Amino acid sequence: MQDWYLTAFELIDMRSFSNLWYWIALAVVWSSSSHWVLGVPFDMVTRARRHGGEAEMDLHDIVRVNVNRILFITDFTGIWIIGFGSFGLTALVLLGFVYEVEFAQAVFLLAAPMSLVFWLSVRTAHGIREADGADLYRRLHRHRFITQVIGMISIFITAFWGMWQNMSHGVL
Repeated sequence: MQDWYLTAFELIDMRSFSNLWYWIALAVVWSSSSHWVLGVPFDMVTRARRHGGEAEMDLHDIVRVNVNRILFITDFTGIWIIGFGSFGLTALVLLGFVYEVEFAQAVFLLAAPMSLVFWLSVRTAHGIREADGADLYRRLHRHRFITQVIGMISIFITAFWGMWQNMSHGVL
């Protein structure tokens, strides 16, 4: 039994910041979150703005559906999402930074900024509910830009913290 445990932990490096898969996951999370604005692929937004017509009607339809879905979920389960999210982030902070569990630090450095993006999505969805035309495009562009800024700051902080952890533990 002990050999299986050691083999599994050699194969799956639990030191997150020295693991290539963590950095790939970090890149995929931020790339996806900046491409999918409120569940709408951003190339659809630019195509609708350039060409109008059917592409614009499709954009309005998919934005309406996704905004209604986000607002429905947050209206009925918002307090539970906030409660469980706060509990999860608090548990990750305690495990990661008080008890120095590196895996919890890594997950926190992914989850905390994504919770900001979730809050921004809900806020933007409320603003978009009545928006159309140029205001819709402006709000979607601003949401994407703020998401990218949060992502850049998050990646910088995560890279800095990861390098600090790797240097302090002597793993390069």
